[in-house]
Amino acid sequence: MLQRTIALSSKLWKIETNPLTLLNSIRRNKLWRVRMSVSAEVLARAPSEQMEDEINTVTSHRPRSNIRPLSPMPDYVEHRNGVNEVGKLSAEAVVREYEAAVKEIEALGSELQLAAKNCEVMVAGVHDMIAEIKEFAAGYRDQGKRFFLQIEAVSLMTAEVRDTCEALKKKIATDTLGQ
Repeated sequence: MLQRTIALSSKLWKIETNPLTLLNSIRRNKLWRVRMSVSAEVLARAPSEQMEDEINTVTSHRPRSNIRPLSPMPDYVEHRNGVNEVGKLSAEAVVREYEAAVKEIEALGSELQLAAKNCEVMVAGVHDMIAEIKEFAAGYRDQGKRFFLQIEAVSLMTAEVRDTCEALKKKIATDTLGQ
């Protein structure tokens, strides 16, 4: 068993280049016996600041000073006479949780209100764009009508030129035949 543990620790030593990572691997793999023999080498190789940070993260706990103070009880509730301390504390805890949920719901309402304002701005932009599109479409329609009228005018002129040419051709033919 000890041979296997030492073999595993030497594999870890070769794989893990960072001494702190090696300590974490040893801790994870529960190689406590090997840890004692390797710890002197690890301590010699590791910078002291890194080691202190690692030790602090391993043994850290939340000090009492970091615990947030209880929020005051909401104005809409008050304790009744005759309720024991456990009942008061339980009721306060429940109402505080509800109050925290209410604050989150109100925050959600604020976010929703902001989203609605953004939608209104977007809708106003869309209405402006629709007006521009209608104006562009009307201009395009007028241009199509103008081309339509030009084509028909050219077509009428071409028909008139053709008729004139036919009449002139007949006149020339009758004048030449008549001589």
